[in-house]
Amino acid sequence: MRKYLWVAAFSAAAALLAAGLVNWLSRPPQGEPVTLLPPPTPGPILVYVAGAVNRPGVYALLLGERIQDAVQAAGGLTSQANSQQVNLAALVSDGQKVVVPFLPTAQPPGASKPGKTPTPTIVYPLDINTATLEELDSLPGIGPVTAQKILTYRQENGLFQKALDIMKVPGIGQATFDEIKSMITVKP
Repeated sequence: MRKYLWVAAFSAAAALLAAGLVNWLSRPPQGEPVTLLPPPTPGPILVYVAGAVNRPGVYALLLGERIQDAVQAAGGLTSQANSQQVNLAALVSDGQKVVVPFLPTAQPPGASKPGKTPTPTIVYPLDINTATLEELDSLPGIGPVTAQKILTYRQENGLFQKALDIMKVPGIGQATFDEIKSMITVKP
């Protein structure tokens, strides 16, 4: 009789264990499912290409493209282009202005008449630690008075550590900085 009790107890325990295992294996999954998405694809960036190119204008490029790609989007270089003065391998950035200079003997369309000194081509982004009054004056929202304030600030306080420091100059606030931030830099 004792033997039957052990067999019955063992059978009951095995049945409970089997029922628990079946219950555990058949229960629905817990928690939220994880859905893996591909990384976001950056949108196009806009680059202004000017100077000795066939079709100057604003072009949409992909992040990671180079000045060579921007020049090709603008119809390529003209025969009067001084391509040695442009780093065609440099990466482009959103809002950048790429100016391909003309050869010294070439006259750009709409150039001044002989006898007048043509204005130098300004290449953006400007290093605000080395930019001249004329270069700073070319920035939107920066006139000759504010450009002079930048030069004075630089002389009195030393070089800017980062582009954001230009807001320390009297007359340059957040709105002006937002307008010029893609056109200025501080080179190491």
